[in-house]
Amino acid sequence: MTRIRWDERTQKYLQRRTAEGMSKREIIRCPKRYVAREFYRHIQPLATSQFPTVA
Repeated sequence: MTRIRWDERTQKYLQRRTAEGMSKREIIRCPKRYVAREFYRHIQPLATSQFPTVA
């Protein structure tokens, strides 16, 4: 919801999807997945480097 309010890219995405006829609920679901994938990419290297591999 914060990105919809402040991020210009997300606002343009919202306008484009609204013009395509999608509901606001459907539109919000897509950026949620995008944000989750973005966070996962950032934390994945940290999670693998913190724990030594066990042989």
